[in-house]
Amino acid sequence: MNRKVKAMSDTTTTRSSSLHRAELSNDELRISASSVFATQAMPGVSSRYAFVPTAQIVSRLREAGWAPVSAQQQHIKLEERRGFQKHLIRFQRRDAVAVKDEYTAELCLLNSHDRSSAYQLHAGLFRFTCANGLMVSDSALERISIRHAGFTPQEVIEASFRILDNIPAITARVEAFRSRQLTYAESRAFANAALRLRYDDVQTAPIGPDKLLETRRSEDTGDDLWHAFNRVQENLLRGGLKDESRRRQDGRRFARTRAITSLDRNVNLNKALWNLAQRDANGEELTTTE
Repeated sequence: MNRKVKAMSDTTTTRSSSLHRAELSNDELRISASSVFATQAMPGVSSRYAFVPTAQIVSRLREAGWAPVSAQQQHIKLEERRGFQKHLIRFQRRDAVAVKDEYTAELCLLNSHDRSSAYQLHAGLFRFTCANGLMVSDSALERISIRHAGFTPQEVIEASFRILDNIPAITARVEAFRSRQLTYAESRAFANAALRLRYDDVQTAPIGPDKLLETRRSEDTGDDLWHAFNRVQENLLRGGLKDESRRRQDGRRFARTRAITSLDRNVNLNKALWNLAQRDANGEELTTTE
């Protein structure tokens, strides 16, 4: 019988973030995401499952000029999944790691050795101002997914450069977000729509849209969509907000919001927020009741 461990499902561990990105050694990757270094697939997977260890892909990506800068993995409920669970590694081009601009493009590699995930490649952005890792939605850029069935590491390497080729298009979208000036009503509609991505009922959510739009640092001040998007993204994912204007049905105040620690929820919410911003930049109306 499978023994359960006392851990929340889908939570993650990660190396603490800083405003400076540096290439991680294999020892540092192992501390943050030991499942990267699995030497076999989890027992019981299909005979058609082609085991290619993530560590081998990391090595090949290093050779191709990609530097791993962040890693995290899921916590598990079932002990049999330990060492095989889903993990996420973020890479930057090695010549861009030391460059400190407002943001830089990243390659996000998602995989598991327990048959819960194919090899997935996503485009991301790392924003130095707040050490936030943004992810670009599938609607903005095709997600590349490679199944564990007869594939070669070279396919992942080739896919990584397809992501790289799309970086100018992502940068252009950031500039479109910057040029989109929002009225107060439009900012509030955007925040309301973002709240719906995390809470089923905006009216009973522990925070309101105005709290989600609050600025944590002077660099995030601005009425354009890019600044509003970044404030909302950080506040929604990092948590730590307390809205004194909100009350539970029993009259008590809500506790501070919690950070999103689930790997899957973090990825999905990041992508949904980018898609929401893109819809706004494209001129779609986001109503306050969405």
